[in-house]
Amino acid sequence: MLRTITVGNHIQIQGLHVRTLDNGKVVVAVGNREFEGKPVTRLN
Repeated sequence: MLRTITVGNHIQIQGLHVRTLDNGKVVVAVGNREFEGKPVTRLN
């Protein structure tokens, strides 16, 4: 599943969901790299 995370004040990354950490942050994979950040809230 695709997830979008924020890794800075103005940087967002979208990638495949790898795992959710105990502190609430999410790890996503883009190619062979993994990024950790705060999940972006979904709008319904």
